[in-house]
Amino acid sequence: MNIAQLAPLIEPVPPVLYGGTERIVSFLTEELVGRGHRVALFASGDSRTEAELYSVRDRSVRLDPDNPDAVAFHMIELARAFDMAGEFDIIHSHVDYLAFPFARFFNVPTVHTLHGRLDLPHWMPMMEYFRDMPLVSISNDQRRPLSRLAPRWMATVYHGLPGHSFRPGSGMGGYLAFFSRLSRDKRPDLAVEVAKRAGLPLKLAGKVDSADREYFEREVEPLLAHPLIEYLGEIHDSEKPGFLGDAAALIFPIDWPEPFGLVMIEAMACGTPVIARPCGSVPEVVMKGVTGFIADTVDEMVEAVKRIDRIDRSRCLREARRRFSVRAMADGYEAVYRKLLADA
Repeated sequence: MNIAQLAPLIEPVPPVLYGGTERIVSFLTEELVGRGHRVALFASGDSRTEAELYSVRDRSVRLDPDNPDAVAFHMIELARAFDMAGEFDIIHSHVDYLAFPFARFFNVPTVHTLHGRLDLPHWMPMMEYFRDMPLVSISNDQRRPLSRLAPRWMATVYHGLPGHSFRPGSGMGGYLAFFSRLSRDKRPDLAVEVAKRAGLPLKLAGKVDSADREYFEREVEPLLAHPLIEYLGEIHDSEKPGFLGDAAALIFPIDWPEPFGLVMIEAMACGTPVIARPCGSVPEVVMKGVTGFIADTVDEMVEAVKRIDRIDRSRCLREARRRFSVRAMADGYEAVYRKLLADA
């Protein structure tokens, strides 16, 4: 098949620091190329790929000090991709609703993976108008806010990791890990409280967006003075396996409907169990008592930390490899592509 992958321009593909969607686009693109498909990747010019790269700007938006208008460049990217629509059997968009109007007026089958939360106010009128769009969800729970509308869901395809991501860690670092944006909905403050009560060191890693800066400075920074708490900043992609693999557990105390939570499977791929609150996709991703524990309150999370040695790290890694490989993800998307082509 000739397939176009439309990536966000916020980070390069793959990102060197933070960037879940761009990372998944990279994993999928390279797997599809390896399977013999001709793939055109529309992404920022600082991306790295074996596919044919088409870029409308030299560098990703977040890394550009000039702070360009992201929507404007996404419009140019989409216009260029759909100008070339006749060259593709399938167009696969990862830029949420931005490609909807383009897809409606071109004949090439187009599928849209929605990577974000769907409970925000604009999604209901958006999907009422564009209810014909073929959609892929990244968890079943992600669909829930739009259930009344019955959109055209083609499948749920879980994220998957390539073989090199599965690196068994020792877990002997003796610390708990928090790895995410330091924002209110990710609840780093709860991770700090759990670590303090459990008497274990906590290492926090992740970016602080400008929108979260005030929250971080007011509510998180004062917590970093505790001797058990260490903030590492935004770590490089190459540092991630060691950081996650040496941790006794990943603390994932989210307070929002997480559509998937890539870091959960990245931790499991190192054999590191996950202690997470039961929000969004968590019950679909974490196998209770096998790859971690699902706990709601701080007290419950502290108790889970005390029982973390009951998790077999080798079993944790095996389950991650079985359920969340890039092979399984690409199989899911190939099935969607074939269904779209058959319908067309």
